[in-house]
Amino acid sequence: MGKQSKYVSRLPEADGNIAWTAEDNAVWHDLVERQLKHIPGKACDEYMRGLELLNLPKDRVPQLHEINKVLAATTGWQVAQVPCLIPFDEFFRLLANKQFPVATFIRTREEFDYLQEPDIFHEIFGHCPLLTNPDYAHFTHQYGRLGLAATPKERVYLARLYWFTIEFGLMQTAEGLRIYGGGILSSPGETNYALSDVPERKQLVALDALRTPYRIDIMQPIYYTISSFKQLFEIADQDIMALVHQAMELGLFEPKFPPKPAA
Repeated sequence: MGKQSKYVSRLPEADGNIAWTAEDNAVWHDLVERQLKHIPGKACDEYMRGLELLNLPKDRVPQLHEINKVLAATTGWQVAQVPCLIPFDEFFRLLANKQFPVATFIRTREEFDYLQEPDIFHEIFGHCPLLTNPDYAHFTHQYGRLGLAATPKERVYLARLYWFTIEFGLMQTAEGLRIYGGGILSSPGETNYALSDVPERKQLVALDALRTPYRIDIMQPIYYTISSFKQLFEIADQDIMALVHQAMELGLFEPKFPPKPAA
């Protein structure tokens, strides 16, 4: 991916467990406790059910085999230990094989509120609860299979669909607007902001999402909503690559944010 990280993923010991430090466990505890106060009534029901199934420990970072036991029993998925940053080929290969990549490091106190690299809190707390949902898991699997076979240019377009669904998706339910995107559910600021009156929201049309620019370092100016995970399942079974090529021909929408400041 070209970018360097200051973080280093922890490798499992001989017994398969990762030896997290007391500070690692304390950071996990504080992140979980904080976010659990923000998500009730905001996260979608399927996420809350998945969180209950995972039964994540609050006092320590979970071991990956604990997550795998639940995912295997629900959707056949697994999580896979990876370095902090992995090539796109490896990312798509893992998803295509029903393995969700988890970088085994946790943020420092200095980056407690936000960091650009996805750490174990983001991946486990943000994404893994919904990998217990068959429709969500099917979409993620199909996305990985498509990305693995795609060209670098096609992957840039596919990334936008992932961003506006798996990372920053919202769901319109009978009880009101709810969150399912892991990038929102792992951030208290984004959790509150996404459901506020500030951002624009539109019903998800896959072609539109493929054409919508985004920035990773700002609150999102626009979110796309689905009506249920059945909609994600149906999108996964569309000819998404035909939509990617159509998006390439039509071009991108005008960005709804200012250009990123020069470094």
